[in-house]
Formats: sequence, C-alpha cells, structure tokens
Amino acid sequence: MDMGIVNAGQLVVYDEIEPTLKKLCEEVILNLNNDNNEATEKLISFAETVKAKGKAVVKDESWRNTSVEERLKHSLVNGITDYIDADTEEARLQYPKPLDVIEGPLMAGMNVVGDLFGAGKMFLPQVVKSARVMKKSVAVLTPFIEQEKEDRKQAHIAAGTVNEEGAGAAKVLLATVKGDVHDIGKNIVGVVLGCNGYDIIDLGVMVAADKILDTAEKEQVDIIGLSGLITPSLDEMVHVAHEMKRRNMKQPLLIGGATTSRMHTAVKIAPQYDNGVMHILDASRSVTAVSNLLNKENKETLLDKTKSEYETLRNQFLNKNKKTLIPYEEAVVTKEYFDWKSYNPVKPAIDDIKVLKSFDLGTIAKYIDWGPFFIAWEMPGHFPEVLTDKIFGVEATRLYNDAQKMVAQIIEENWFNAEGVIGFWPATTNNADTITLQTKKGEVKLESLRQQLKKAVGQPSYSLADFICPAELGTDYMGSFAVTIHGAKKHIDKFAADNDDYNKILVQILADRFVEAFAECLHQQTRKEYWGYEKSETLSNQQLIREEYKGIRPAPGYPACPDHTEKIKLFELLNVTENIGIELTESLAMNPPASVCGWYIAHPQSHYFGLGKIAEDQLKDYAKRKGMSLEETERWLRPVLE
Repeated sequence: MDMGIVNAGQLVVYDEIEPTLKKLCEEVILNLNNDNNEATEKLISFAETVKAKGKAVVKDESWRNTSVEERLKHSLVNGITDYIDADTEEARLQYPKPLDVIEGPLMAGMNVVGDLFGAGKMFLPQVVKSARVMKKSVAVLTPFIEQEKEDRKQAHIAAGTVNEEGAGAAKVLLATVKGDVHDIGKNIVGVVLGCNGYDIIDLGVMVAADKILDTAEKEQVDIIGLSGLITPSLDEMVHVAHEMKRRNMKQPLLIGGATTSRMHTAVKIAPQYDNGVMHILDASRSVTAVSNLLNKENKETLLDKTKSEYETLRNQFLNKNKKTLIPYEEAVVTKEYFDWKSYNPVKPAIDDIKVLKSFDLGTIAKYIDWGPFFIAWEMPGHFPEVLTDKIFGVEATRLYNDAQKMVAQIIEENWFNAEGVIGFWPATTNNADTITLQTKKGEVKLESLRQQLKKAVGQPSYSLADFICPAELGTDYMGSFAVTIHGAKKHIDKFAADNDDYNKILVQILADRFVEAFAECLHQQTRKEYWGYEKSETLSNQQLIREEYKGIRPAPGYPACPDHTEKIKLFELLNVTENIGIELTESLAMNPPASVCGWYIAHPQSHYFGLGKIAEDQLKDYAKRKGMSLEETERWLRPVLE
C-alpha cells in the first residue's frame, strides 16, 4: 500500500487500536502473509462486519467492560475524564490503601504515557490531557490519604511513638526567577515531569533566590529548575547558582526559558556552581535529564559529559574570532541616510494619547498568528501546514479545534478584557542616536543604540534614530503603544483548581496570542486611522504576519532596541499603569504577562534589524546620554556587550 486517505479526527493512539484490527491493517500495509491476497481478503471481510449504518455515530465503549486497572490506563492514555471519578472510587475500594491506587494502576498508566511520549507516539497536548486525568483521580483519593495520615499520627501520639513517613517520590522544585512573570514553559515542564511520577513543587513567578533555596532545603528537593523569559532573568539565574554554591547545596540545577541558551548556561551559569548545571531546551528533554540525574549510575556520567561539553563551549566562546567592531563615531557617520528634504511626514490624527477600553475580542481574534501557538505546544512548523504534518498533524488538528472552541467561548463570555493606550508626538533626532519628543509636559529624550559590526563598504550601521528626521531638516512624528489582556488569571486559576492543566495552559497561551493579535490589530488601525499615514491599506492577516506593512513597531528589550530601561519612558509617556493597569517588575517585565509595548515609526523605508554586539565606546556614550552609571548601564546591556 503506497497511500491512504484517513479521517485525521478519528485517529487514536497507535497502541490503543483494537489488536485484531491493527494486525489486519499491518498485514495489508506492510504486505505480510499476503502471497495470494489473503491479507486483503481478510481485511475486506472484517470491514463488512463494521460497516457504518446510517449517520449514527456509535461511541466505542467496549473498554468499559475491562478491569478497573485497564479502564484507568485507557482513560490516562486517551485523556478521558468522563469516568475517572467512578473508576478511581472503584479502585480505592478494591485496594488495601488509597495510596496503592496511585502507586499501582495510576502510575502504571502514566508509565505507558511516558513511554509513548518518549517514543514519539504521543505529543505534548495529549500528555497534558493525560495529566488532567491523573490529577482528577488523585484529587478523589487525596481526602482518604490525608485521613489515613491523620489516623497514623493520632495512633503514634496515643502509643508515644515517632511517626516516620516514607520519602515518597523524587521532588523537583520549579520557579520563574525574581522580576520575571512568564511561566507557560515552566508549567508545561511541571506537567510533563508530574506525568512521569515526580513530585512537583511549583513556586510560581517572581520568586527571589532566597525563597527558592530556602524552600529547596526545607522540602529536601532533589532537583531545582529555574525559568525566565526576559534578558535580566539571565543575571538572576547566575545569582541563584552562585548562592547555591555559597550554601554548599548538592542538587543539580536545570535552566530553561526563552531567553536562555546552552552557550549562556555554559559560559555564565555553570562556572558558578559545581554540582551540576544543565540547560533544558524543552519539556520533552526534561524527563530524560531528570531521570538520569536521579539515577546514581547515570548521574555522574551525565554530569561529567555535560561538564566536558560546557568546557568545550566556554573555550569556543573565549577563543572564537571576535567580530570586528568599528568605532562608535564611525558607526554614527555610516548611519542610514534618507532624502529628508523630499519627505513629507503625515501628522497623526490623534494629538497626544488615546486610551482604548474593552476592545472587541472578536475583532482581535481575526489577527491571531497561530504559528507561535503550536510552537508553544512543541509542534514546530508553519501554520496551517502543521495541521497536515505527517508527524504532528493529527494531534495538531485536535489541538487547533480545541483552541477554536475556547476562542469562541472567550469572545462570547468575555473571558478577557483587552485594553490599550497609544500616543503620538512631534519628533526629531540630533542626527545621531537621540530622539527628542515634544510632549505637552516638555521634551522627552529617547536613546537608541547603533550597530557597530564592521560591514562591507556602503552598508549602513543601523539605529532606530535613523528613521526619524534630523532637527535641522524638519519635524517628524513618532508614536508608542501598550496593550494588555486582563482576566486570563481568573480562568487559569479556575482550571488549576479543577486539576485541568490542559485548559489552564490553553488559556495562558491564548492570552499571549490575543495580546500579540491586539498589537497587530492596533498597529493596522494606527496606520489607517489614528496616525493615518496609510489610509488605503488592504493587507491580509498573512501579509501582516510577514510584516509587509509600512512602518515598524519595535519593542524595548527586543533586537533593535534591547535596553529594557527605555520602557520606563514609554510607560511615563502613556501613563500606562494608570490608564490600562500594566505594572513593571524590578526587572522591567510587564504584569499581566500577556502585555506588549513598543514604539511606532512611520517612515516607509524603516525596517526591523538586530543590533548585534556593541563596544565599550558606545557603552560609555550611552551611559552618559542616559544619565546612568557605567556599572548599571552595563548590567542592562550585558547581552549585547562584546
């Protein structure tokens, strides 16, 4: 058989296919036992027995006739919650102790899930659904387990003996570091590790180093995992590793999050701590790493191998050919030049700022970019191609359908409240890297950073300031924006309380997608209406995703303007916290986490770029322009310093 047409929505986990049917199909597809077409004839005969009768959809409930252990396993593997309360109660009555149900049939089922995930036969959304079933089952058993503990405690008190409970499952402590509010990836790792039998202690977000380490010592955890999204979190992770060494701790340290990397972990974090530091790329890698670190035989081998790899990476980093940087003065001279005398800037239709409350969620949903949604679920690839991917396609389609249902519910029931604020001001530059805004409260100076990488002759050294008209050549305009999604936390907490990790994570990821879509929607409305420099624009959503629009909206902390401290000026310009309720943490992360802010630049030839590395001469000039100490400036710009 070379090709077949399938109904992707009807596919099940391969190992869960009814054995007789699976054998018949394998013999046809693989041409086994088919010398005289016997396999084909047998499958045709079998098909006659299962022909659809009319339009009625008959749900296969035959698994309900198996043992309670098999039913629990089937529910776990297939993410079915319909019968879990009744089946768990039946198992509790059959087993001597409620804990035996967890350590017996439930863990046996989760071991199957772990094996299928490790073998690539299950994907992350399925695993999270399995975790939901497991948590609901454990929730049924917990009151009985707690009562047993209390009974034992009272019995020991009455007898005058000491109550010594067993060690239990290995403990993994997870935390998003101080100043950072993003935890989707951490939550996914926690779910996947929980599915594999580990006891997860999740401290949440914005957790100080002392709290992380005090809790680790108090709870006697086996492994510590740190997460972070924004660049200042990297320094905090270095600090935590340093403190672990000072405290003479022994637990391995795992590092993860969007801003982290294997190279940074090797160069900056690992040298701070001697008892094992590992960078974990994604949730699927966490299980293997944790299981090996908790195995006495494998632990030393893994840590020695990682240490050797990290030493190699450090040597590569230290001995790599440094990219040639040109002097900062030369970089300013080789800026990008435009014909400003012929440029006629459009005056924004909005004078100063405009606040947008309760923005229509249905409008926002039309701008969602689904690509990052699937990446968050560890299903890489372009949308909509991912829906037909030969590996991920079936589960990606199920996930997409679930997401669409939730989006409809979010809109219909107003789960989210989208709020935004935009502002526009006359702007000029000093023909270098300072942009001056003329606001109603006086001048505000924005400081830009400029590329210093040596390029071919005629290639400019870019800075955002290049896209604003120099003062001696006229007056230009510049804008800024901030958008946020309120209300997600209520539903995240509700699903968490209901032991529903799948929908909890789904809400978190969709809140991020909504706020990014809001930023896209508002930028288009700005171009067409609020600023009005591109009133006739008719771009499709795919064209918007490909950034085919005129003008840009760079965000502080991102490649073109990596300095997070400029965000403070943006917040003051728009009065963001008072107007729409976004707050900045000490590391200048935005809370709620589903928040985005940035600048609006209208020049038709403006474009996005990456700053790359800068030299000490620009660092000193920038610190002087900002009125900050060199040490503080260096701390905020460390990722871009050569």
